[in-house]
Parts: sequence; C-alpha cells; structure tokens
Amino acid sequence: MRAVLISGGNVIDGTGSQPQPNTDVLIEGDRIVGVGKNLVIDKSKESEIRRIDATGLTVMPGLIDAHTHITLGEPRTNDELFLHRDPATAAILAAYNVRKVLQAGVTSMFDVDGIFNIGPALRDSIRAGVVEGPTMKSGSYALMTAVGGTAGKLIPDSGTAGYAEVVRNKEETVLAVRRQVKEGADCIKIHVTGLIPTRSGEIQVWTREELKVVCDTAHDLGVRVTAHCRGDKATLDSVMAGVDIIWHASFLGDASLEAIIDKKVPVGPVFTFLANLSEFGHKAGATSSAKSIFAGELENTGAKLRQAYDAGVKLLCGSESGFSMTPYGHWHAREMEVFVKHLGMTPLQAITCGTKDNAVALDEDGETGCIAAGYRADVLVLDGDPSKNISLLGDKSLFRHLLCRGKEVDLSPIEPRAMLRGEQASGWSDVALTREIAYS
Repeated sequence: MRAVLISGGNVIDGTGSQPQPNTDVLIEGDRIVGVGKNLVIDKSKESEIRRIDATGLTVMPGLIDAHTHITLGEPRTNDELFLHRDPATAAILAAYNVRKVLQAGVTSMFDVDGIFNIGPALRDSIRAGVVEGPTMKSGSYALMTAVGGTAGKLIPDSGTAGYAEVVRNKEETVLAVRRQVKEGADCIKIHVTGLIPTRSGEIQVWTREELKVVCDTAHDLGVRVTAHCRGDKATLDSVMAGVDIIWHASFLGDASLEAIIDKKVPVGPVFTFLANLSEFGHKAGATSSAKSIFAGELENTGAKLRQAYDAGVKLLCGSESGFSMTPYGHWHAREMEVFVKHLGMTPLQAITCGTKDNAVALDEDGETGCIAAGYRADVLVLDGDPSKNISLLGDKSLFRHLLCRGKEVDLSPIEPRAMLRGEQASGWSDVALTREIAYS
C-alpha cells in the first residue's frame, strides 16, 4: 500500500478551525491515517513512504464543486447547446474537460444534470480508472414540464433535447424518475422555474403536487432530488414537497426563507455565473441588460441567504462550469470569493462551505472535505494562505501538489485544442450587410 507523508505544512482542516502550523499529514492508500505535529513513522515502513515537504505551504482539503455541467461543452448560447451537440463528441469532450476540473484543485464534483445521460458513464469511468478526474456524483437529464426551462422555446413538448427531459403527467413523471435511477443517476434534478416569451425573468412551471410526485418516487428508490428555483414560491413549494437541495433560491421571501431554515435544506446559490456576467461580462461581449439583471439577482438574494447561513443552513459552493461564462478549469473556487465579498463570510467560513459542507451535496458527509484521520485522501498543497486571501484558491500557478483519492495529480498544463467541426454555431457574418454598411 502506497504511503505519503506531507510534513510541516500549515493545515486548514476544512472544519472552520484556525490553521494548524507545522503539522504533518500521513496518507496510506486512499485514506488519511494521521494528522499532527511530528508524526512518528514506523521505521520498517520509512523506505516505502513518499515525502512531501510542505514547510511554508498550506495543506487543505481538495476543493469540492457542488454544481457542474461537465457534458455541456461551454456553449455560448442555448442554440449551440441544443442544436450543436451529439452523444459521441459530447462524451469525448467531457472526458477531456474533466481533467481541467481536476487540475483546478477539485477532487470531488457534483454534476447536477447534462446531455445524453453521459454523466453517470463518466462517473463510472473515473471510478474504474479509465478516465482521470475528480470523484464524481452525477444526475441525468433535468426534468421539465412542457412549459419549458431556461432554454425557452427550444424545449420540446415531450421527450428529450439538450439537458431536458419533458414530462406531461404523473405517469410520465414516475416513469422518467424510475428510468433515470435505473440508468445510474445519483440524483433527480427538476427545473421548477423556466422562461416564457411574454414574461421577464423565470416563472414557476411545476405545481407543488407535481413536485411531490418526483420527490416521493425518487425517495422510495433511495435517490435525492435537487431543484432549480429562480423564484420565491418555487423555492417554498420545492422545500415543502421534499426536495433535498435547492439551487439558486433567487428572490427569497420570508416564508420560503423560514421553510429552508426550518427543514435545514442545503442551498447552492451558484452565484459564480451571475458574478462573472455582472462583473466581467463586458469583457466577453455580454449585453448591459444581462449584466444588470444578474447583478440585481445577486444583490437581492445575498442578504436572505446570509440569514439562512446564520441560522445553520449549509450553503454549497458550485461553479456552474460548462458554459462560456464559466469554462472548465477556471472558476471552481470563485463561489468562495463571492461568499466572502457578497455574504460577508470570513475566508475560513467560505473554505468550509467549499470543502466539508460541500460533501453534503455528494452525499459524502464524513467521507471527504476534511483533513482528518479516516477521510479520503483528497489534499491540496499550495503556496500562500487562503485563510487570509481566499482568491489564492483560484490561482492554479500556486498549486504545488494535489492528491485525489491518495494519488498525485499531474498538474502540467493541458495542451490547448482546436474546435471540432460543428461544435460552435457559425455564420456568414456578425451583422446583416445593409446598404448603409456596404457603402459607408
């Protein structure tokens, strides 16, 4: 059994406790077996131990990303996602991109939904050693009603398209849940809110009774349910129907906040997409209206979620990686920065959200997310002190070692690739060629 001794580091254990200076971490196989100062090593095993000198470095749990979309392939628009993806290419790109996630310090991830049901197969391939990547839990298609979801009219009236599976009645709902479980989904995701042409913002497209059908069916099969909720009543109805994790929880009111607190339902705000668009969107060509909409959602929701956090609700850190505004390998630590900036957390509190508490999203509480004996050996060693400057976790150049399930990860940069044919929407021009443009 391979053994690793990480010696003399400044250990942030993920529990929120103050960093422990000059501390050793001993790993055997895929487990942490000892944490302390000047650990005594069995002399008969000394020659078998690989030593990492972490003097002056931070040793902490590998990051957990609680909200990814590893199969989407960084589309710029819903049209690209729904009309420019095929199963074979999407699977190949997912296997390529998951290494980027790993090299960003992420040792565990929750892929909440995706296209072509690739997620469970990728999860199993990582587990079997066929693909290198973080430990992964995966959903399948996101359940939607015929009203649709965040892709509006691209959502069909029935069947599957993109990341959507449309159900029209109780019987189809039960069948869809059972089939997703049979095909290996770790969770069922519902798009409780969606877009329609005549309304601004998202509206609720499921009733509480319909949500309860999903929850009861999934729970009877031992599978959790998560819900995309960009609306106050959507969050309230989801919590009362039995949803296990709420995503976004936008525009919370008093009743929905009280329900979340009362039932201690974890919330993943997934602020990273909003923050990137509102703060940096102008650098990527985003419209000013989109920037202002998402900035308003971030400001409105942040205060209520701080109240939930203070009342003991776990806030999960997710990157929404998989879109052009959140490309793989770049923004997996960003949510912790947002928690510090917009929710007033300390860096240590945010780190706990992104490690120990995030293990709840994977249903692995007590298994990973802490530097403690018995936990999985998911360990990040980096230069600098993120307990004082949380933004350091987003700088991969500071990473010195990364162990995932006890194995050292090669942090050498991945070679850039060319675009595949048909991967992005293309056109004859960026604008219509009017006579005024032609002869100006």
